[in-house]
Amino acid sequence: MTWLAVQFLGGLMLLLGGGEALVRGGAAIARSLGVPAVVVGLTVVAFGTSAPEFVVAVTGAATGAGGVAFGNVVGANVINIAFILGLTATIRPLSVHPTIITREIPMLLLATTAALVLSLDQYLDGSTNRLARGDGLILCLLFGVFLYYTVMTLRQTGRDMFVAEARAVGWKLRVKAMSIPVGLVVAGLAGLGIGGHLLVEAAVGIAQRLGMTPAAIGLTVVAIGTTIPELATSLLAARKGEDDLAVGNLVGSNIFNILFVLGVATTVAPIDVPDRGPVSLIIATGLTVLLILLVYTGTLRITRAEGVLLLSVFIGYMAWVAFI
Repeated sequence: MTWLAVQFLGGLMLLLGGGEALVRGGAAIARSLGVPAVVVGLTVVAFGTSAPEFVVAVTGAATGAGGVAFGNVVGANVINIAFILGLTATIRPLSVHPTIITREIPMLLLATTAALVLSLDQYLDGSTNRLARGDGLILCLLFGVFLYYTVMTLRQTGRDMFVAEARAVGWKLRVKAMSIPVGLVVAGLAGLGIGGHLLVEAAVGIAQRLGMTPAAIGLTVVAIGTTIPELATSLLAARKGEDDLAVGNLVGSNIFNILFVLGVATTVAPIDVPDRGPVSLIIATGLTVLLILLVYTGTLRITRAEGVLLLSVFIGYMAWVAFI
């Protein structure tokens, strides 16, 4: 058990370090090729914090650990809203930009609802709940629609908070980029690959030792570990008063997780939905609805009391997954 814990932590550290190296190396190469700062920033914001979830989900699906893959994605989405957003709002009330309400949150609601419907095969046709390759392609298609809609919106408005944010991130990465970007990319890919394999293998082993299902481990321990980048980004952004980045990072990460990460993972290999999978998706969808209600009732703000409410939901969810 001790070795499995060491293997899990080692795999997690390789995942996080590999993601950081890949982002910085890729950004440096892109900037040297003349890619605009805004494009670099959008790529980093979209993929950077979700790289651990992506690698774990694809590795889990490819190695037959579909429960870990599914649990990691859905669990990460619940944690992002209930724990990270709740904790951030508890520390400092957050203002929510109208663009997040009109564009990102509705798309997140559509994404979680689509994943929920696609996972309910037992109720739709009497078969086993399963996300097939066709379901994965549908999720990837919806992700493409979201990207297209986002780009078209940016072209129409001319100025958008995410463009400004992405441009700033892109320039920061140019300044901080290291002199060996190709080596960083190679090291990052190696770290992600090895770390993902170690973490998934350890998670399955820990689940077996504790008598828990791989999905339960994915929904809790693995999901908490892979959401560390989102936690760090949101807390730092809130501390600096950048509320749009704190909230937008979490909502955007959840969209990326459901549509792209889960979509690609199920396209690689079909995933059997675990017993608590549909209920977890319902909770993730309910949290999105709750977020909409909190924002509107709080005059485009998430207050400390509402942050405490989200944290309470997180505690209840963790107890349900771990002990029931």
